[in-house]
Amino acid sequence: MDPTGPGLTRRRRGRGFGYLDRAGTAVSDPAVLERIRALVLPPAWTDVWICARPDGHIQAVGTDAAGRRQYVYHDLWRARRNVAKHDRAADLARHLPRARTEVEHDLTRPGLGRERVLAACFHLVDLGFFRSGSEQYVRTNGSCGLTTLRREHIRVQGGQLRFAFPAKSGQTHSRVLVDDLVKPVVVALRRTATADGPLFRYRRPDNRLSPIHADDLNAYIQERARGDFTTKDFRTWHATVLAAVGLAVSGAVADSPTARRRARARVVREVADYLGNTPAVARASYIDARVFDCYDRGVTVAGSLARLGDGLSFGDLATRGPMERAVLRMLDGVR
Repeated sequence: MDPTGPGLTRRRRGRGFGYLDRAGTAVSDPAVLERIRALVLPPAWTDVWICARPDGHIQAVGTDAAGRRQYVYHDLWRARRNVAKHDRAADLARHLPRARTEVEHDLTRPGLGRERVLAACFHLVDLGFFRSGSEQYVRTNGSCGLTTLRREHIRVQGGQLRFAFPAKSGQTHSRVLVDDLVKPVVVALRRTATADGPLFRYRRPDNRLSPIHADDLNAYIQERARGDFTTKDFRTWHATVLAAVGLAVSGAVADSPTARRRARARVVREVADYLGNTPAVARASYIDARVFDCYDRGVTVAGSLARLGDGLSFGDLATRGPMERAVLRMLDGVR
């Protein structure tokens, strides 16, 4: 459905709202009014458009208090999109071993050429679950992603890379990474960075420095991973793996529904904290629901993790690959 086309509109009426059809006539059909109520449109939204058809994939559109257009989608359409999203994230996971090998090779290139700086960005997204970032978000919200970080947002302390930067919703997002492959690149980038310019810049053949943009990073990801992937697919996949591992290390699956709910809620909070999102967003938008379906049936990756031994670390490449393969096998078993 086209939200710029004919539909229903919302008008303030007393303490509530009334709704008009495309002819300007008040909507009185109880079924239509109940469908609108079920959409739970925020009262603060303005310029609200509501689909006249109950099966339209876009059910409503409105402008929030920050001036952003927000969309409410049909439940079935959203469910299909979620399945496609998680299938794409799993497909990325299947391509990651080869992609990581090529990225590691690019990281060993000399200087600060384009391939090496892009490889550093890929590696950091893979390790730290960063958003790509956009100049528009910096201008309108003051929030940063990887490509819009400045020198002040990264400190190098010993073997650690310490990130602290303004992220979505006004939060300060912090991350500490230890990685000998990418550290020399970050150190070199900090030396060449200006105080108010982007950190991730590459040196052109004419010796001038050019910034890495989100489109550049996503194009590099697609080239190395050989698919239509973006930084968000990394966040989706890694959130799913973290949730699966978190449930697996919780111990035996509890018989009590209440205990299982608590375990799920704890894992969602942990994943949300790592992503820099709310638990509601982490569960609805990032973690594959099949992880929880498996858990409720007593299926986890605990056996695979036990074979890897103690001291598991998601940042350790020696154990991360086997962990990811275990999660893939579990998800493939419930397709």
